[in-house]
Amino acid sequence: MLSLFSRTWAKWFGLTSGLLLMAAAFMASVSFGQTPMELKTVWNAFFAYDESVTEHVIITTSRLSRALIAAVIGASLAIAGALLQALTKNPLASSDIFGINSGAVFFIVAGISFFSVASLVHYMWIAFAGAAVSTLMVYALGSLGGRSVSPMRFVLAGAAISALFVCLTQGALVTSQQNLEGILFWLAGSVAGRTADMLLPILPFMIGGWIAAFLLAHPVNILTSGEDIAKGLGQRTNAVKLAMIAVIVLLAGGSVAVGGSIGFIGLVVPHMVRGLVGTDYRWIIPYCAVYGASLLLLADVAARFIIMPQEMPIGVMTALIGTPFFIYLARRRPVQT
Repeated sequence: MLSLFSRTWAKWFGLTSGLLLMAAAFMASVSFGQTPMELKTVWNAFFAYDESVTEHVIITTSRLSRALIAAVIGASLAIAGALLQALTKNPLASSDIFGINSGAVFFIVAGISFFSVASLVHYMWIAFAGAAVSTLMVYALGSLGGRSVSPMRFVLAGAAISALFVCLTQGALVTSQQNLEGILFWLAGSVAGRTADMLLPILPFMIGGWIAAFLLAHPVNILTSGEDIAKGLGQRTNAVKLAMIAVIVLLAGGSVAVGGSIGFIGLVVPHMVRGLVGTDYRWIIPYCAVYGASLLLLADVAARFIIMPQEMPIGVMTALIGTPFFIYLARRRPVQT
């Protein structure tokens, strides 16, 4: 009992530490940039706002929205990655590697190129549709060939679907030069220039996805113990899988609709979290939310200083972080066939 209490206390301590890290990263995101802000100025912008002070206007109209969007996207991608790894039983699974982000991006690019879509609400539904199509394609292809789920088949299916949508996106770029600038806005992956108006239509779906993920944590624990065991305990495994797919689509599609293609958060964070709390998804989900938000906030801050006075797209920054980790993980934990 004492050992269990100690482990539980350690997990609560880790979650609290993550919340403090997220708060610090959030303040850094609001404070740092081409125009550095003192903490006192940031505090006054929140609690003693004066529209005649330029720094207050910059903080409330630009940096606050940017930090909120980075936190929401980071949390969403990390949770989606954790659920996708559980669903496919594949430690290398994430929404970008399995082509889910590519599908959402292609649908947005096609909407811009061929239908002149310019509404964020339309982007949202188009991104959800693209994420749903690519997710179902990967899961269908990965599940072919027998009852047992093969992680290797999911890897190959994800690579194939990702390559397909990347090629289709490149084709759309070739045929739509006049919309190239708007399209590149989504391809690079960035939270720069995003406003609260871009987040608000998506936020209810993201929050719904978070809540659903928390509610699914216990069923996911049972499912990951083995499908036969889960069925023996009376679980409706197909219903749980469909619910997981729906949450992954909501979170990945919503993230692409706001921030474009931002990769590797869904790969790195779940592995980091499992090293802290083990395999219990009742802890993995909240940890992923907190540490995913913190990582993307810190990546966004770093992206502002790499090539100053310009900014590096945050999608490039997360790739610089995630690619070495992916190579290390692939070498250390080869995917089973």
